[in-house]
Amino acid sequence: MAEHPARPCCLGWDFSTQQVKVVAVDAELNVFYEDSVNFDRDLLEYGTQGGVHVHEDGLTVTSPVLMWVQALDIILERMKASGFDFSQVLALSGAGQQHGSVYWKTGASGVLTSLSPDLLLHKQLQACFSIRDSPVWMDSSTTAQCRQLEAAVGGAQALSGLTGSRAYERFTGNQIAKIYQQNPEAYSHTERISLVSSFAASLFLGSYSPIDYSDGSGMNLLQIQDKVWSQVCLGACAPHLEEKLGSPVPSCSVVGAISSYYVQRYGFSPGCKVVAFTGDNPASLAGMRLEEGDIAVSLGTSDTLFLWLREPMPALEGHIFCNPVDARHYMALLCFKNGSLMREKIRDESASCSWSDFSEALQSTEMGNGGNLGFYFDVMEITPEIIGRHRFSAENQVSAFPRAVEIRALIEGQFMAKRIHAEALGYRVMPKTKILATGGASHNRDILQVLADVFGAPVYVTDTANSACVGSAYRAFQGLAAGTDVPFSEVVKLAPNPRLAATPTAGASQVYEALLPRYAKLEQRILSQIRGFRSEFLRPRHPC
Repeated sequence: MAEHPARPCCLGWDFSTQQVKVVAVDAELNVFYEDSVNFDRDLLEYGTQGGVHVHEDGLTVTSPVLMWVQALDIILERMKASGFDFSQVLALSGAGQQHGSVYWKTGASGVLTSLSPDLLLHKQLQACFSIRDSPVWMDSSTTAQCRQLEAAVGGAQALSGLTGSRAYERFTGNQIAKIYQQNPEAYSHTERISLVSSFAASLFLGSYSPIDYSDGSGMNLLQIQDKVWSQVCLGACAPHLEEKLGSPVPSCSVVGAISSYYVQRYGFSPGCKVVAFTGDNPASLAGMRLEEGDIAVSLGTSDTLFLWLREPMPALEGHIFCNPVDARHYMALLCFKNGSLMREKIRDESASCSWSDFSEALQSTEMGNGGNLGFYFDVMEITPEIIGRHRFSAENQVSAFPRAVEIRALIEGQFMAKRIHAEALGYRVMPKTKILATGGASHNRDILQVLADVFGAPVYVTDTANSACVGSAYRAFQGLAAGTDVPFSEVVKLAPNPRLAATPTAGASQVYEALLPRYAKLEQRILSQIRGFRSEFLRPRHPC
């Protein structure tokens, strides 16, 4: 591989579920190097599937910590072999899969600070973890700990108001509580608990990196208003937890200079800065360059919304995180499980498996669909917890729609649900609001037209691949500018601009302002029916 021309740059890392990835971004914000290590393909000895181990109970899901370390070794050695000039790296930052946690064994800090440049990292850190297999975001084995935490603070809504989310099984506080309760010896031998993000930053620092505000707000432990650990939440999870977590820091903080290990082994400059790592979702917000009032919509297998909020309203659905690029503001995240898979099913059933026919149906039907509304959840939805297909003509439930009506009911329903639940978290359409769309369905202009009409805002598409990685590099540049009062938007102003894909149709706001309350009312009606059925089904039965 040819040597790379020397140019000052920042590195962005992503320690995700299935791989570790890196990009190099120069001062003009051009990506000029990228590489990745896939755990299943490149590290067969760990025996992962999709980067994880699913345990026999089907609920416990973990990943080997050393696998992540070895993946970093592999990428750095490849970069070195390719002639990458590490001396030109001004700063680096990164992202980690959210909610995963790493447990450093007593004495590990001494190993980190005295790494030998003659040996690979994973060879030196083998004995540094009290828990060798880290619980990750796919784990759902902590329901009992979630209920205990909610009870300790006065209920699910009280916890959401405090930490930004009700108790979730994957959230780190509940995972720590489970380890403390089931493996107290390992917990007692743990001197530091990191998130995957701060763990990765620690590898570069050669010392324990603090947890940043944004990823820290995905733990059910951080008070999102005050940005300090909640003492009641810490106490409900495990003893001595605050000292094991360390103090959280703003997400754009420079947490130190790179370890001498990297200077000696790879030729990094001793002045290379390490900017606090954050979660993959916050890093994606940075990569997509959201600004106040904006929405990012990822239209993939699941649909995900990122929202930039000034005054959030934490609820029982969705999550509020501290904003990764502006410590004064917040980001909200909503996930909808029935995304592209549902769109593909309706395409196959109602459009002869053709996206062209699907688009034609959207073009041939009017905004508002003549008042026909549909809810399409073939798997149990996250937001809201509904399953099944439910169709309404006026206020009456019907069993079927004509094919074109079915297609528009699906797309309008998906986007109305997104707007309703975003507004429940504090989102409001502003004059300067723009929607940034990514994912497979963002290539369909007719779907994006419905998105623009329902939200009453222009829709842009972005070519930013690896948004968490690129966002991490952008945040590294932001860290270099920290203290200069330069807003993030200025730091990334040279990045490629997104392309305008759709603007709201004239009259759309009147149509959907009338339909949205009706859709919300019908959603509550379906929820009440489902809860009533569950209550009846679960009621104890007595013999006659």
